[in-house]
Amino acid sequence: MTETRGIQKIAFVGDHLPRKCGIATFTSDVLAAVATEYPQSECLCVSVNDIKTGYEYPEVVRFEIEEQDIASYLRAADFLNISDVDIVCLQHEFGIFGGVAGSHILALLRELRMPVVTTFHTVLRDPDPAQRRVMQELISLSTRFVVMSQRGMQMLREIYHAPANRIDLIAHGIPDVGFVDPAYYKDQFGVEGKIVLLTFGLLSPNKGIEHVLNALPAIVAKFPDVVYVILGATHPNELREHGEAYRLSLEILARKNKVGANVIFYNQFVDLENLKEFIGAADLYITPYLQEAQITSGTLAYAFGAGKAVVSTPYWHAAELLDEERGTLVPFANPAAMAEAIIDLLGDDNRRHAMRRNAYRIGRDMIWSSAAKRYMHSFELARLEGAPLAHKFLAAKTVDRKPRELPEMKLTHLRRMTDATGVFQHAVFTVPNFAEGYCADDNARALVLAVQLSELGGDQDEVRSIATTCAAFLHHAFDQGTRRFHNFMSFDRRWLDQAGSEDCQGRALWALGTAVGRSPYRSFQMLAGQIFSRGLPELLECRSPRAWAFALIGIHEYLRRLGGDSMVNQIRDTLVWRLTDIYHRTAQQDWRWYEESLSYDNAKIPHALILSGSAMGRDDVLALGLESLRWLVEIQTSEQGHFRPIGSNGFHVRGGARADFDQQPVEANATVSACLAAFRITGDLWWNEQAQRAFDWFLGWNDLGKELYSPQTGGCCDGLHVDRVNWNQGAESTLAFLLSLAEMRLSADILTSFLQPVAVGD
Repeated sequence: MTETRGIQKIAFVGDHLPRKCGIATFTSDVLAAVATEYPQSECLCVSVNDIKTGYEYPEVVRFEIEEQDIASYLRAADFLNISDVDIVCLQHEFGIFGGVAGSHILALLRELRMPVVTTFHTVLRDPDPAQRRVMQELISLSTRFVVMSQRGMQMLREIYHAPANRIDLIAHGIPDVGFVDPAYYKDQFGVEGKIVLLTFGLLSPNKGIEHVLNALPAIVAKFPDVVYVILGATHPNELREHGEAYRLSLEILARKNKVGANVIFYNQFVDLENLKEFIGAADLYITPYLQEAQITSGTLAYAFGAGKAVVSTPYWHAAELLDEERGTLVPFANPAAMAEAIIDLLGDDNRRHAMRRNAYRIGRDMIWSSAAKRYMHSFELARLEGAPLAHKFLAAKTVDRKPRELPEMKLTHLRRMTDATGVFQHAVFTVPNFAEGYCADDNARALVLAVQLSELGGDQDEVRSIATTCAAFLHHAFDQGTRRFHNFMSFDRRWLDQAGSEDCQGRALWALGTAVGRSPYRSFQMLAGQIFSRGLPELLECRSPRAWAFALIGIHEYLRRLGGDSMVNQIRDTLVWRLTDIYHRTAQQDWRWYEESLSYDNAKIPHALILSGSAMGRDDVLALGLESLRWLVEIQTSEQGHFRPIGSNGFHVRGGARADFDQQPVEANATVSACLAAFRITGDLWWNEQAQRAFDWFLGWNDLGKELYSPQTGGCCDGLHVDRVNWNQGAESTLAFLLSLAEMRLSADILTSFLQPVAVGD
């Protein structure tokens, strides 16, 4: 055995069987391979749970992380540090960790004292800003990196600027199986005498299996004894969201194509021994994936290394592995080309068997024992190089360099304020006021909150329940004839207006655009998109700058998912022109604003221009938004340095005295949101400080030194009078606090990347 030169304990961080996902299988296999090849080194696993109940793990899983609970990542870091682990081997895939773009894992890595070797299972060619930030910090926090293909190595260097001398190329490991005739295994599955085509892996729509089923009639016409085996359980995420709809659609397609007798579904997650037998029985392996941006495929590696002839679409891993006649590549989503390639291979035994022998020969270098040796070499190099943040545990953070500790997210009062119809508008102290009924404004705010909470994790059943209620309310509020939203509804479910205010129209569109762009649920995206596209053109008839601003924020979110919608882009252009035009006609050196008065939800106007200017590449619009927001922030900062919003008891007319009271929570929320947007876009920490200043208004840093939010329930008082707090906890105020808290939490990971520790000493 190879000497490990001092590496006594290795921790693999990722997923682990019996969780059903590709990363769990890989982590289990690589850990077992290293443990077998180097029995003198203790190997353990820290596994991430995607369900509350967790899994019945084997003893090698020593610590469990709750996917969406950032505190559990910090506890895992403590466990690893205390356990005297020599090397951490992280299996990275965006989707298995909590936080925006899986950013919770960064909290764990920042606290580790030992070298980290990160295996990148995905390297994105076109990351969004959050994904790019996570990748760049992963690179800074890791000592070495492992990729499984040449393309992955190239992209890691060119797109993310990872140092080439710290990247190790280690092919996806495979089990060591013999090169045997497929007929040896076929009788176990009742397919003796048949030609077996195989696809295996967790089932989901991106696998493209429907295109093989559409190719199958032509194949069966040439080779009637063909059987196509589709092996694998439906992916757990697909199962939770859509059930077995995709599998059912495939079964219907097989019957429609009259090849039902030639298709076998095995709806199971098979263990390694059974999988090897399924692969052994295959004459031809097929991977019909739909997108090229897949840099690693464990199923392809397993089949190829077992000496199978492969027909595949040209996703990145396949294009590299199957080059030089090691397999056959066909265009994406092209059943005719798929059929032709399969028929050619089945009709040419010499070529097919040569392809098999070539694959098997190359595969000997990919078996898990070889992969384990390469991983240990990477671990040894990392140990010599040391942790990238050596002596980090001695770092000290002054208060201004430390992210703010935020209150716990409590939805108790929001639940109290919501029934099956929607969110109640007002409360008498903490009791819903039925007499005031409901309004679309608050249900729109609650829908935005639900989308944000879905990104933060937590109880997704509760979050989806809130989202469903609020989306249904807005759907009912939308008048198909006038294409405007009602606002006020009585407790007995009667609309009390012909149409809501212009600002109500804008708020509803803000919420619906957010649901389209950021909701993880397809049904919400579709419902919200339909109402949004019908209601948005009507907004052009509105004359309220706040209505335009709310709509622009909704447009920004909508275009994150549907950027090619020309109508929505045109309306954005029009609304941006309107806001910039009124600014240029109204603003003066001492009044950098869009109107002759400051009233309510003020920060939403510059917020809209900051987002729009950045997204449109309009530096002039972005600069205007930042300029007016800075002016607003400065005049809403008291002499003592705390946030003092424009009071609703008179507002602030240009040239007149400003009203300092009654201060409303919605003003603090609008300022938090706008300043965080400015921070995310500019990277200027000053904006984050202003967001924290506005958020602290809820917590007691205000004119009266009074806390407005309830740490027990998450409710928020309705305002700050000159001499007292308004103890009623209505929906607008409670949602203002919860929205602010959610946004502060969503920005926490971004902030941490800006606040590097100050070293005390070497």
